[in-house]
Amino acid sequence: MHQRLVWVTDPHLNHVALPAWQRWIDAVCSRKPGALLITGDISEADDVVFQLRRVAEAVEVPIHFILGNHDFYRSSIAKTRGQVIDACREDPRLHYLTDCRPIELADGMFLAGDDGWGDATIGDYEHTPIRLNDFALIEDFSLSDPANWKAMLTEQGAASAERLTEKLHSLPSRAKHLLIPTHVPPFRESCWYEGKTTDDDWAPFFVCGCVGEALIAAAKSRPDVKFTVLCGHTHHQGVAEIRDNLIVYTGAAQYGSPEVEGTVEISADGFEISTSAS
Repeated sequence: MHQRLVWVTDPHLNHVALPAWQRWIDAVCSRKPGALLITGDISEADDVVFQLRRVAEAVEVPIHFILGNHDFYRSSIAKTRGQVIDACREDPRLHYLTDCRPIELADGMFLAGDDGWGDATIGDYEHTPIRLNDFALIEDFSLSDPANWKAMLTEQGAASAERLTEKLHSLPSRAKHLLIPTHVPPFRESCWYEGKTTDDDWAPFFVCGCVGEALIAAAKSRPDVKFTVLCGHTHHQGVAEIRDNLIVYTGAAQYGSPEVEGTVEISADGFEISTSAS
């Protein structure tokens, strides 16, 4: 049983020089994790498998992770996921949660996650001036007509929600607490930037409304289960209590200087989250 998970989000390891990388690894290992949890934006498509293996060799514990939008840069979504899944089949230390059923970490304590996507269902996609690098650097978008982009974003969010819903429905009746790593904040209230939540311009790309709807439905149908979400993407911290049994922790990040975002202690009472802001 993992007694402690160390949580990291958005390390962007392709931007990290060796001294900063080693400081980060030392910080992870100093917390004596039973496993490492990474909530996306590990690197870019041509580098993400290498970075995952590199980290696994350094920390010598299982790595549970999901992918962020940057992890698909300079390739396609399907190709990158396929390469990552193949790597996980070859290396038992790597666990891509999007491709995993719920994992029971302790009695009644489960881990289940999915990538998520800024799915254009929240905010004002039609009038926002914002255009992310995703549209130029992910082949699915760069090779498609911009008129199709909104539908493609929503399709990605809906697919994440469908996969996550299937996992949530598979939870046994003994489930007491579920830890849900995802990359994109699933609610406007959990999409933080400099202490404030997002506006209509940024929300289409920084909130996964479809996953949010799936989580609300699950929390309503299982009031006896606690749902704790860990996400990143915004590079800014915040905590949002959506329902009595549904809370979202959003983690911070800084390019070139990865940090430990927090730890997850596992006890008979559930998951206890401590973050760097606590």
